[in-house]
Parts: sequence; C-alpha cells; structure tokens
Amino acid sequence: MAAEIDFYEVLGVSRDADGATIKSAYRKLAMQHHPDRNAGCKENEDKFKAISVAYECLKDPQKRAAYDRFGHAAFQQGGGPGGFGGQQDFGDIGDIFETIFGSAFGSGGGRQQARRGADLRYDMEIGLDEAFDGASRQIEIEVSQTCDTCHGSGATPGTGARRCNLCSGMGKVRAKQGFFVVERACPNCHGRGEVIESPCRACHGEGRIDREQAIDVEIPPGVDTGTRIRLSGKGEAGPHGAPPGDLYIFVHVKPHSVFQREGTTLLTRAPVSFTTAALGDTIEIPDLGGDTHTVTIPAGIQSGKQLRVRGAGMPVLQGRGRGDMVVEIVVETPTKLSRVQKEILQQFRDTETGDECPESRGFFERIKEAFGG
Repeated sequence: MAAEIDFYEVLGVSRDADGATIKSAYRKLAMQHHPDRNAGCKENEDKFKAISVAYECLKDPQKRAAYDRFGHAAFQQGGGPGGFGGQQDFGDIGDIFETIFGSAFGSGGGRQQARRGADLRYDMEIGLDEAFDGASRQIEIEVSQTCDTCHGSGATPGTGARRCNLCSGMGKVRAKQGFFVVERACPNCHGRGEVIESPCRACHGEGRIDREQAIDVEIPPGVDTGTRIRLSGKGEAGPHGAPPGDLYIFVHVKPHSVFQREGTTLLTRAPVSFTTAALGDTIEIPDLGGDTHTVTIPAGIQSGKQLRVRGAGMPVLQGRGRGDMVVEIVVETPTKLSRVQKEILQQFRDTETGDECPESRGFFERIKEAFGG
C-alpha cells in the first residue's frame, strides 16, 4: 500500500492545533521554501507545493473534518468512506498531491487504480445476555454486488473495452491551474483508461447491481455499546470489478431488567428487609452465565453498602477473565405490619438506648450542640 504524507506533519503542527497556529506555521514554511527564494531548487519547490496543499485543506473546517475522519480517502474522486460524491474540490487536492509526490500518493503517472467499493454501516441491537455469551446473527442488507452477467467488467458478454482516446489509456488528464499543473481523472473514461462501447444491459455498464444479501455476523463475548465489528469485503462491490469495501457492524446493547453495566462490572440493587439488615443473612444472585452466587450480608449493614462478587461480571472483550458483580444493598422499611409485629416493634423501641443506631444518635447530638439544645 502506498504511503501517505500527513498534512499535519507537512506543516509541523499537532492534530489539535487551532486555525491561527496552522496559519502561522504555513506562512513560516512558505516563506522558507518559496521558489523565488530558492531558484532552481526542485526539492524546495516540491516542499512549497506540499505546504500549500496541506494548508488549503487544514484551513477549511469542512475539509479538515473530512481529512481527520477519513484521511486522504476523503479527497479521492467519488468520495471516501461514507461518501463525498460530488464534492469535486476534495478530489482536486488529492490529485495535486499525487502530481507532486507521484507514487507516494498513488500511481505516479500510470493508469488510475480502480476505486474500491464504499464501506457500509449496519447498527445492530443485542441483549446484555448476548453481549455476555457472544452470539451468531444473520442480517440481510441491500448492497451492490458484482454483476453475474458481465462478471464485473461492465461490458456485454463477448465484447470488451477499447483504450480511451482522450487520455491515451492513462486514466488521467492534465490541466494548468495557476501555479499548479493538476492531474485529475479523465472525464471520458472516469480514470479507467478504457471505454466500454457495449455496456452490459443487466448493470448498465457499472459492473455491479444492488440486491439483498444474507450475511452471518459473529458477535464475540464482552462487546459493549459502541463496539465496531469489521467484516472485510462485505461492503459494496467496486465499479468495473474493483475490490469491494468493508461492512462495519456497530453494536448497541439494550438495557437489562436486573443489571446495569459499567465496562466489565455488573451493578445491581438488592432490597433486603430491615430485620435481615440488622441480623445478617445470605442471599442468592445469579449471573448472566447462569451461575448462582451466595452473597453474605453482614449484621448491621446500612443502605447503600456495596458488596463485590469477584469474577461474576462481564467477560473481557478479546481477553481473559471476567469483571466483578457489585451488589448495592437497599434496606427496605416495612409498610404493612400485623398487630403482633407492631407490638414486637413497640417493645423493641421501648428498650432502645440509642447505642443501637449510633449515626442517628450522633446526628441529633450535633443538632443540640449547634442550636443550643
């Protein structure tokens, strides 16, 4: 794969540099490498052109955002991932850099390489149990696929393509734009270097057609919302037999009725009676894998106390082991008491000394001190 020269490195600025910093760096470098100050120096002339093109991109917020997201693919004719079809000015920048650096950015004057198909995105919603165990899903999407009639050539079976007369089979034409000599895709053959005289009737010369496709997706254990699964070659077929793009599955995990998730940790709230909280006990809580864990509640536990069960959480994505389960205890005050229960509680209250609930006693003592009794 051809190397790509980073626009930020060309200007010597960081990727989070503001507009003023980028402008200042450009002015300094442009003055240093300007052809008028370095007459006859091909190296400085090339650097000046590179600096100018990099600044042309980074000074424009829209172009800079596209470059930050897709790199040089955003400037190719027809657009990069996600599509920038019709934005010809992005294509011009890519052509200028290819003219300056030759094979470092593309074919270096040879026939333009066939453009790969577009990448596709599919949003998939799964349950937390599927995120725990992993799952196999089959999805159906409409996607451009290689034409079965012409096998991607775009020509009627039995016919072929002839060399483009406009670009002499190079796929590119040159035009002078001010200081620069710009190479761009040939408008007659669209960069192929060949012209199809008898287009395939099934695909109208595109070499691809849209149809439904069933795709199997393997979801690994431990995925979370935002996880991206890449299926290489499952995107749109490239035009005229070019390689296909990729399919990206974006995972969204649905809320669970019992657990909340924070990374590999599973959180749950367990209400217990005030007698259980006072006397202590054990409770049983299952994890998402089906195993049951005994959680010991110590006597005198307070509401909000968190108890941790090691290794009962979510699996580590593409790793080993599991996170923890955290059980938050919520002490529930009874709302319906029988007459006997009320009498028992009344007897308990009559025997209270204040030492049973030190936090309550301390709170009211502080009130007395603060407000003079």
